Amino acid sequence: MTLRDVLLPLFVEVILTFVLLFWMAYLRMEAASRGPSSNRVADAFHSQFELPVLLYVLTILAWDTRHAGTVFVALAWLFVLLQVIQAVIQVTDDDLRRRGPVFIVGAIVLAIMWGSYILDIVVGIGVGI
Repeated sequence: MTLRDVLLPLFVEVILTFVLLFWMAYLRMEAASRGPSSNRVADAFHSQFELPVLLYVLTILAWDTRHAGTVFVALAWLFVLLQVIQAVIQVTDDDLRRRGPVFIVGAIVLAIMWGSYILDIVVGIGVGI
């Protein structure tokens, strides 16, 4: 995989984080003039500094150690897509019955990525991520 292929999911995640940041700032400035408002965008923004941080770290490690293959990139894209879906749910109706499963699936995808990387590095089992 090329560096572009490996980093593109990270770039989308970074863009999502900045979109939520600027949206949150706009809503907070607007709310300051008319009283309290919903914190859904702020919550979605803060979520980008939880699990996604593990994706950032793993991507850097996988690229640097030459363990970022096609499956790794596909799983990274799946994780980022799930993050986008979770953010959309969170800033709209914030239905936990819909958002919760999306979060769990994203966490499982990331855990699989980390588990595969760890097995490959520590035990030498090349699981092809």
